[in-house]
Amino acid sequence: MTGLGGSARSRGADLGGQGTYGRTAPGVPAVAPGSLRRERDGAFAADAGRLPAAVAALARLRPLPAAAGLGLGLAHVGEPGLGPGGPAEASAAASMAPRRRREFLAGRQAARRALRAVGTDCGEIPRAGRLPVFAPGRAASISHSAGIAVAVARGPGQNAPLGCDLELRPLPAGAARLVLRADEERLVDTAAGPGDTPWPLTALFSAKEAAWKALYPAVGQATATSMRTLRDLWARPSGEELRIGLRADPAYAVRVRALPVGAGVFSYVVGWADAAPAPADGMGDAAD
Repeated sequence: MTGLGGSARSRGADLGGQGTYGRTAPGVPAVAPGSLRRERDGAFAADAGRLPAAVAALARLRPLPAAAGLGLGLAHVGEPGLGPGGPAEASAAASMAPRRRREFLAGRQAARRALRAVGTDCGEIPRAGRLPVFAPGRAASISHSAGIAVAVARGPGQNAPLGCDLELRPLPAGAARLVLRADEERLVDTAAGPGDTPWPLTALFSAKEAAWKALYPAVGQATATSMRTLRDLWARPSGEELRIGLRADPAYAVRVRALPVGAGVFSYVVGWADAAPAPADGMGDAAD
């Protein structure tokens, strides 16, 4: 992708924990939600020596999602013994290209670890299309970036939104038009973020991706037709968090925390921004 080569730092080399967000580079083509991340990661040549350091940086963040009642699970494509959790996962993985296969298996492993962190065992996690299918009483949100898989899970019986996103490479500055509308552009230009600094575009993108995963299953099929791009979600700062909601129905809004991980960002949904909306017709889990 144009403008995405960059320095070692922009390729995710600086993964030492809660550092600063990386600088962005110009130029990005028009893409649908989620595909920008997949294209960047597809161009990334994973360095196996960096993966454990990235996982360690994310592991240091574990107390923050735990304070919101979330279990955090981590895995990476270089793990020894990485394999399917059962025949359904094996069948799904068999049709994938080698890189995608290891990302898929790492994602399933991360989800199982997240569920164990909230006291819930989980076997294999099959899929329907691109949607992970969890056994009753179990749910997790999965994200991948640069060979790392991360997942968050809640304990059984918790009726709360669930979504996460991982971006280990900074977003090109030209992508702002794909993420933000005019009423949100001030977030990257003014002291609207934590510490009276601008919100990095990568953080806003990641936070909206996490919110999308939480909101899409909740809104019901009729309202989901209004969720076409990330620009159909609004974002507003709220202290160290962002409030992100559906422009077509303000009843659906969540609180999102975006945390720097070296040059990248990890985002997760903390909970509903206000009172939980009335249950809608089921949509299933957002794609992993």
